[in-house]
Amino acid sequence: MNKSLLKFVTDFGPLLIFFYFYKNSDNNLSVAIPPLIISTIIAVVIVYMVDRKIPYVPLIGAALISLFGGLTLYFNNPIFIYLKPTIINLLFASALIISDIFLKKNLLKMFLNNAFKINDLGWTLLNRRWAYFFIFLAILNEIVWRTFAPEKEYIWVNFKVWGILPLTFIFTALQLPLINKHKKNEEY
Repeated sequence: MNKSLLKFVTDFGPLLIFFYFYKNSDNNLSVAIPPLIISTIIAVVIVYMVDRKIPYVPLIGAALISLFGGLTLYFNNPIFIYLKPTIINLLFASALIISDIFLKKNLLKMFLNNAFKINDLGWTLLNRRWAYFFIFLAILNEIVWRTFAPEKEYIWVNFKVWGILPLTFIFTALQLPLINKHKKNEEY
């Protein structure tokens, strides 16, 4: 299987599995959360087996999904799963900002340096844009779940599955001009 396709499946497969079980259980989070947790853990194991290294971002995501999903099931209270995207996005934003400002390290560059070569200013701008985007997603998640859940929880679930993903793709595409502008000139 193509590595790009495998990455896509392991990144978004658990979310689609969650949505499938949620819809087919008459919008029941208690039915949809266990397959989400299991499929997320399986995705991390698959990525590890293919890459032979610990995938930190998916591993953190799997730990938080297991924690917040488990709390939702244990306390029979969906607030924990509603808060998960907010907390994950704020953690990612904080990591990018703190590493940039206080540690003088660009985490985005560390993770994506092999994907494309851009100058340091480009990495700094890209790092900050992603941090702000994660903050935006956290705020947006809070607005959606606090507006619609639990009475219209399905709106939050649809937003989580079909809203955040397109927003992330659009945001990523909008970064291409910055990446092209700051490409390093490679001499051969």
